[in-house]
Amino acid sequence: MTKKCLATFFEQLEIPEPHANLESGGGTQAEQTANIMVRFESELLENPTDLVLVVGDVTSTMACAITAQKLHTKVAHVEAGIRSNDWSMPEEINRLVTDAITNYFFTTSEIANENLLINGVKEEQIYYVGNTMIDTLLKNRTRFRKPEIWDQIGLKEKEYIVMTLHRPANVDEEHKLKELLDEIIHHSNDLPLVFPVHPRTAKILENLGVNHPRLHMIEPQGYLEFNYLVERAKAVVTDSGGITEETTVMGVPCMTLRDNTERPETITEGTNELIGTNPKAIKPAMDKLFSGNWKHGKIPYLWDGKTSERIIEYVLSF
Repeated sequence: MTKKCLATFFEQLEIPEPHANLESGGGTQAEQTANIMVRFESELLENPTDLVLVVGDVTSTMACAITAQKLHTKVAHVEAGIRSNDWSMPEEINRLVTDAITNYFFTTSEIANENLLINGVKEEQIYYVGNTMIDTLLKNRTRFRKPEIWDQIGLKEKEYIVMTLHRPANVDEEHKLKELLDEIIHHSNDLPLVFPVHPRTAKILENLGVNHPRLHMIEPQGYLEFNYLVERAKAVVTDSGGITEETTVMGVPCMTLRDNTERPETITEGTNELIGTNPKAIKPAMDKLFSGNWKHGKIPYLWDGKTSERIIEYVLSF
């Protein structure tokens, strides 16, 4: 995430400025991990604490957990137990390492609980609290902002599709990305396609020369603008994990262009379908959508906007 995007994110979600910023972005996975560990160690030595709370599955999650345990500080992991079982994803390695050295596990689903138990975590260490991302979504839902593209191209509710693509399996090979886009364009029933383009995808698209009157490639959107688009879309086509959680809560059909997911509850309970990375899978999914046969889904247990409160209660009890 660029500094500009980070600033927008903090501003829109009304997050206060952090007391300390490790400023460890950039470089390889190993360089990032090393930089975070060195700087977080200095922070912990200067400001000792009883507990380090790490969130999600990014590099800093793993690096800070390791650093804390080396300094004999207990670790609590928010979104523990999530698994894709795909070791080619850096996030999966981060999850595995973090959960191997965590003391308290805050989980989003029964599936995550089961993953931890299989890995030998004791039941009394697991706290099923729900999903903090949904706390953010529900808190800000009334604040969603209409983006400029809405009026520029005359979008109407449930009469357009939102797209996001950024994973290497979909965008790193030019011919694969072009085939995906061609299939989506061809089978989207003449609806506008709104495509906020991820920076890594933008570089590849420059070489492809993809152009179609219904394909609207726009700058990455702020949280409030992007979710305004998602909430009102006919459907979302994505390879993001987090978006599948948000579409599930907002009841929006979601097609995930991946061969695996770390959020299976969005499929078993929600509005998401895992259709894989084969471009030929897009037509059957679109046919299902436009025939009115897409599942309605339901909101998973404890995805109610009160997860953070439950976490605080448990932390205080520790």
